[in-house]
Amino acid sequence: MIIKNTIAAAIMTLCAGAAFAQVPPGYPADYQKLVDAAKKEGKLVVYGATDSKATQPLIRDFSALYPGISVEYNDMNSTEVYNRFISERAAGGNTADVMWSSAMDLQIKLAAEGSALQYKSVEAAQLPAWAVWEHKAYGTTFEPAAIVYNKRLLAANEVPATHDDFARLIQQPKFRDKVTTYDIEKSGVGFMFMTHDAAAYPKFAELRKAFGVAKVRVQSSTGTMMERISSGENLIGYNVLGSYALVRAKTDPSIGVVLPKDYTQIMSRVVFINKAAKNVNAAKLWLDYMLSKRGQAIIANESKLYAIRADVTGETTSADLIKTIGQANIKPIPVNPSVLEYLAPAKRMAFLKGWKDTAGKK
Repeated sequence: MIIKNTIAAAIMTLCAGAAFAQVPPGYPADYQKLVDAAKKEGKLVVYGATDSKATQPLIRDFSALYPGISVEYNDMNSTEVYNRFISERAAGGNTADVMWSSAMDLQIKLAAEGSALQYKSVEAAQLPAWAVWEHKAYGTTFEPAAIVYNKRLLAANEVPATHDDFARLIQQPKFRDKVTTYDIEKSGVGFMFMTHDAAAYPKFAELRKAFGVAKVRVQSSTGTMMERISSGENLIGYNVLGSYALVRAKTDPSIGVVLPKDYTQIMSRVVFINKAAKNVNAAKLWLDYMLSKRGQAIIANESKLYAIRADVTGETTSADLIKTIGQANIKPIPVNPSVLEYLAPAKRMAFLKGWKDTAGKK
């Protein structure tokens, strides 16, 4: 009996230790209650605009840390993420527990309109101040908007270093029908980048006209732009997501990447928990995990999306990017309602009309 009791006690101790081990070091003692509640839910639904290939390392590691919680990840473009969420919410049906998108303005719009749960992450203090809004929306990455070009077809002296250089370059006959950027009517992140260029770049009107001279070709995804640049169908691309481009450049000898020296916009994929989340505890675990040093290390070294935390080391981190570009030339897009300016219907329509009337002319 004594032996049996001893064995039983040992098993119970091991089980308790295994359960407690899932609480990351330094977290509050009562965090285990959140873990247990999340395990009872057993599921998490995420709508995201991040490629599934980049997301899988995060899901695998999260599942290893919190076994028993299955993650359903739905990969869409940024506009689809927004539209699907609002349509499902309006219909009163099930929708995402967590929203994660590169279209910062659309994410903040949803959060500001009351869709985001206020949850103070235990990791919030480790983020830059500009990346946290009312503990409802959080920035998770530190990704540059880049100029991408075909290294085989552009001479070294043609590669632009600044926005002025780019605007001059694409007006040359060689670049007619050979320039690409996002379709800002269809791509949320593309629209956001371009409207922030309008605020950051004093010669934006000239840049827009230069796109018109070049007869710019627009696409709804980063992948399509890079494929066409790599093949030579297009020679150069503007405001391409630098996280994807820099990774591809390591294996594709045709791809060159420029982070403009006058200023480089920084986008951060915004995450928030649906206020009406069915699996709210699992959603809290996921948000804390993404912002943790462990999750950020996965983002930097496996997802290759550039970690936002300054204390993370690896191939793609904010620290390395700042060192490359220079702190003075970094222009982060803040995670706050200031990004909503061009989402007002009248202002959005006016901006799109200006784009079509100049850059969009064929």
